Amino acid sequence: MRHTRADVALSVKRLQHRHHRALSHALAPLGLSLVQWDTLRHLHRHPKASLHDLAELTFQSDQSFGSLASRMSARGMIERIPGPGRAVRHRLTAEGERLRTEGQKVVDSVFESSFDALTPEEITRLGELLEKALG
Repeated sequence: MRHTRADVALSVKRLQHRHHRALSHALAPLGLSLVQWDTLRHLHRHPKASLHDLAELTFQSDQSFGSLASRMSARGMIERIPGPGRAVRHRLTAEGERLRTEGQKVVDSVFESSFDALTPEEITRLGELLEKALG
């Protein structure tokens, strides 16, 4: 069956929506939303990222991310630290790192079951094609 660009775009969106629903459900027992876990993940990967960088990485506005960071700080997941000049940086607390690690196990499980029908070679090819489409 030949797929149009619109068919493929819709399939990508459907898969993303399925992942968001499954991840939100799976992370809930940890007391985490998907965007909170994503923030913890990005802080782990980019410990020197600015608030603006983290907002972009998590697909949020600076204002929305600032509110999220304040809530996460109040819950003891992250802490604010001074950066260069007037900049404020964030870093994971021990609790944030624990939640990130536990959340990663949950996320890995969701993705494993989501792509279970594909062979490792198909997953590699799909990744290559998506990277190519992203340019």
